[in-house]
Formats: sequence, structure tokens, C-alpha cells
Amino acid sequence: MKRTLRIVFMGTPEFAVSTLKTLIENQYTIVGVITAPDKPAGRGQKLSESAVKQYAKGNKLNILQPTNLKSDVFINKLKALKANLQIVVAFRMLPKVVWQMPEYGTFNLHASLLPNYRGAAPINWAIINGETTTGVSTFFIDDHIDTGELILQEEVSIQPNETVGELHDKLMTIGSELVLKTVVLISENKAITRAQTVTAKQKTAYKLNKDNCKIDWNKSLDDIYNKVRGLNPYPAAWTLLKNGEQQLNVKIYATQKIEESHQFPVGKIITSKNTMKVAVTQGFIVLKEIKLPGKRKMDISALLNGMTFHENSEML
Repeated sequence: MKRTLRIVFMGTPEFAVSTLKTLIENQYTIVGVITAPDKPAGRGQKLSESAVKQYAKGNKLNILQPTNLKSDVFINKLKALKANLQIVVAFRMLPKVVWQMPEYGTFNLHASLLPNYRGAAPINWAIINGETTTGVSTFFIDDHIDTGELILQEEVSIQPNETVGELHDKLMTIGSELVLKTVVLISENKAITRAQTVTAKQKTAYKLNKDNCKIDWNKSLDDIYNKVRGLNPYPAAWTLLKNGEQQLNVKIYATQKIEESHQFPVGKIITSKNTMKVAVTQGFIVLKEIKLPGKRKMDISALLNGMTFHENSEML
């Protein structure tokens, strides 16, 4: 006999909206949407609503924005929704009292083939590490981060020049379809789970920070190229550009790679009328899009039109 589902959906960014939209379009009952509190954003520091909240408001869904997931007030409101299934997409770690609440459990969509790339930035790290495949997984939440019993997985190929923005959008769509398949299995009481098999070669999706987003020009040609595309458009790879006495913190969004032997020192900048390249151990990284401090992102020809480079200019 098919189960009648009452779903609470938890998510915050654009990645989660696609799944919520898919559930609504397939006539599932969403009794509540849990998302992050509004945050000040931009120069005016006006309160900004999450992408999930904006979508939920447009569909007249019941929205909760708790600051504390363990507070009695929130727990009582959640219980009052009488949900029997909770679905989590790009939210935060849930306390046991929350994920244990519904009769049919709480499952999560994660943008990797678990157990690889558990953690905060799985899409970025798959590209940064030069993977040729990744995927999406659904799993029932347990006490730890991204460790629960797997329900479904789908593998996705990564194209050689694909950016994290492009892969994000692809996984967002495929992930929403995987969630729908998972919900159907749960509604029919046919969900068969399996434990995650952890190996010594397991890779982690560390939280991105200033240190691990900096370009190391001593790395291989491929490593530098992959780092740039794995951080484009957000948060963007960065480097220090030394030009004469000037030292600028710049973001690099797009590059090409040229494998070629040369005698230039690593980091040396070579410019012509329309091109700018950086010497690395196995060739050159050709810069295509860059952002100077306080400026908008620009293509390299616009930069070269407005900036003169010294002979000793280099990337640090």
C-alpha cells in the first residue's frame, strides 16, 4: 500500500530550489520549509532572503527560519507539522532530535558519489582534484556528516573544461531527479539502503577558505588550470600580482593551458598586445578573465588596455 507523505523540506541556496520545485510539480505535500534566517548583504546591508525562502514564499509554503535547531520553540513547531518524511538539500548539520523525528526518516542529497567528497564543497573539490566523474547521492542522515546509509546514487561525467558553475547546474538538475526517485521508493516502502564503504583513498570536500583558494604557481600545469575552473565563478581562485612596486590581490576566473618548455622563472608574467600568460613548470597558464581589487571582472584585453606591466612583473 502506498504511503501518504507529509514532507518537511530543508535547504537554503539555489541548488536546493530545483529539488523543492520538482517535489511541488509532482504534487507532493510540503507541510513546511526550513531555511536559513535572513542575512544582511551588500553595501546597504539590507536583509537578504535565501533562494529557498524566495521560492517557498512564491508558492505560499509554510516557512520556518530557526537560528537554533535545538530550541524548544523550533522543535515544537516542527512536531506540530506532523511530517513523516524530511528531505535535506544544502542545509546545515541537524541535531538527532530533528532528524529522528519523522516516521520514514530524514534523507539528504549530497553532490558527490559518497563516501568520496564528504563535506562542504564537493563540487569544487571534484574539479580542483581533476576528477573525470562525480555524481549525486541520497542517504539517510545519522549522527555524523555525510556518513549515513546510501539509498540511490547516479554518476555524472565531468568535461575537461567544465567549471564548477557549470557542473553545479548539471548536478542540481540530476540531483532533484534523484530525490524524486528516492521519494517514490520511500512512498512505496521499497527503499533498500547500503552502508558506505570507506577506503584509505577516500577524498574529502574541505570547506573553502582563503588559503586553499590561493594559486600555487609551483604546482603542475593541470593542477593550476583545475584550481581556477574548480573555483569559477565562486569563490574564485586568487593570487598576488607584483608589478613594479605595486602588489595586487587579484582573482582569476578563466585560463587556458599551454604545455611547452621554456627558460622563464615560475610566476613570470609575459604580455603582448592582447595576451597575458604566466610561466609555470610545464608551460604557460594563459589568463582570460581577471578581477582587480575594487573592479569588476574583465577579460584580459580590457586589463591590458588600461594597465602597463613592468618587465619584472610576476605572480607570487
